[in-house]
Amino acid sequence: MSKKHGKHLPGQSRDDGVTDGSDRHPAAHARASSTAVRAGAADVTAGTVPASPGGHRAIPIRAAPGIVAVEPGTRIDLAAVDCDADGGLDKAWAKDALAQERDRISALQERLYAERARSLLLVFQAIDTGGKDGTIRSVLKGVNPQGCTVSTFKVPSSDELDHDFLWRYHARAPGRGMIGVFNRSHYEDVLVVRVKQLVPDAVWQGRYRLINDFERLLTESGTVVIKFFLHISKAEQKERLEARIADPEKNWKFDPADLVERKSWDAYQQAFADALSQCSTPHAPWLVVPANRKWFRNYVIARTIADTLEAMDPRFPKAKKGIADLKVPD
Repeated sequence: MSKKHGKHLPGQSRDDGVTDGSDRHPAAHARASSTAVRAGAADVTAGTVPASPGGHRAIPIRAAPGIVAVEPGTRIDLAAVDCDADGGLDKAWAKDALAQERDRISALQERLYAERARSLLLVFQAIDTGGKDGTIRSVLKGVNPQGCTVSTFKVPSSDELDHDFLWRYHARAPGRGMIGVFNRSHYEDVLVVRVKQLVPDAVWQGRYRLINDFERLLTESGTVVIKFFLHISKAEQKERLEARIADPEKNWKFDPADLVERKSWDAYQQAFADALSQCSTPHAPWLVVPANRKWFRNYVIARTIADTLEAMDPRFPKAKKGIADLKVPD
């Protein structure tokens, strides 16, 4: 993680489709308890989102089959989640289904943008080589860039360092009608700062509460928050790092500091588990995605996003009165 972050001042972290049941793969019909901690748990209720800004009706969010939802108030055991899980799906089928889910996302995004009443924030966290960039690129392919923003949080600027740790994240939260993507996020401030001991324990420990408050503020203001943790194994990370070294076209992705960070694997796994457990709430649940198999990762994330947008049910604004009777002059 080191190359993404940089120097920090005291108290500041480093920067750091299937559209209906009849078309679903048989594995998608499986059912599992919401307390399941192994991949393959199907249609787990992950949380609720506001029906509208200030509204009281809640809409359940359901994680796609194969994703493990961290139930609020419980502790996630990441070692118990199979990073190689594929939900019993066929690779070729999943790739075709991904295209359908992209189409759903694109169509629903247009309605969200036109409605201009709510927004969607997608948070992606993972250890180095976890696949955040590839996931975002694959899942959101075809989305109108006019209605989507992607923010990557690296070394904080001097202006950001002069504010509280959440300031720069709040400034990039999506506005009404928008889909916002956080490639790394406010969780860096309870991950790398903890592992690197950049701030006293009491500082990063207090940030869990502040993060939960921040996400509750967003959701109560009409922003739906979905948080994906891309979970890969240590062996998979080794293979991906070796691939970056072996392929000249991927050399730019590799930094020798990655090997230093790899020595802290266990410490990062502990930090991730604590963050997911402390900050998975009904209004902003954490979803653990088995991510060794990229095709499976992309499909289940795309389906979750599409299902969430569908649950939000954005509507096109009503046409202005009398517009149907207008005629365009020659």
